[in-house]
Amino acid sequence: MGSGYYAACAGLRAQSQALELIASNVANISTNGFREQQPMFRSLLASAGHPLADPLNHAINNFGVLEGSRTELSTGTLERTGNSLDLAIEGKGFFVIKTREQTFYTRNGNFRVSATGQLTTAAGDLVIGEQGLPKEPGLPISLPSGDISISPDGTISVGGAVAGKLRIVEFVPGTVLAAEGNSYYSVPTAALRPGPSSNVRQAMLESSNVNSVKAVVDMIVAQRHAEMLERAMGVFESNLDHIAANDLPKV
Repeated sequence: MGSGYYAACAGLRAQSQALELIASNVANISTNGFREQQPMFRSLLASAGHPLADPLNHAINNFGVLEGSRTELSTGTLERTGNSLDLAIEGKGFFVIKTREQTFYTRNGNFRVSATGQLTTAAGDLVIGEQGLPKEPGLPISLPSGDISISPDGTISVGGAVAGKLRIVEFVPGTVLAAEGNSYYSVPTAALRPGPSSNVRQAMLESSNVNSVKAVVDMIVAQRHAEMLERAMGVFESNLDHIAANDLPKV
């Protein structure tokens, strides 16, 4: 009885955590460059090191817990905006962004030129170019005034003269991306590799890759599972109270 209660409690906690992830996906359906976060569950068998031959014992001692999340890297829809500083990437590449504290990677190419002439994100963080030493993260891109043209390989020309080149990186297969908010992601430096197969598209933005219909369905399913587990906990608790009030005094 106790094992069943704890299994239901563990399941409810896992579903509640999954709901938070799914709610974040739904909230970011219209966020440019956002990558869907998919919950990952694992089975935790509470057997105290002893094999459970009885199927019923195995079932009630098999706890479902949330192991973490996986970033879905499929490409969103590229939408034309007509703004020369809106950039999208065809392929697996990411733009490199530098905040005051850390280097991040994003697919959101909604850029602008700051008052000091530097290429930045909408949040004011610096967009990094190819300049610098090979093992360094690169340097911010400074642009003079004039008409901006960006080629598929990321080369930036202003008024017909080359002014810099965007740094585009990809990640080695199996790399786990950590979501940092604002469509930013972090990865270990060792996971980086050049992105020659990725092409930059000017005057376009990539939409979120969240499937709105699927996300809403997933939210409803997770919510119903949570409600079912909550009811199960109520049943177990009622039975435990009944045993404590009626059966234990007879022992």
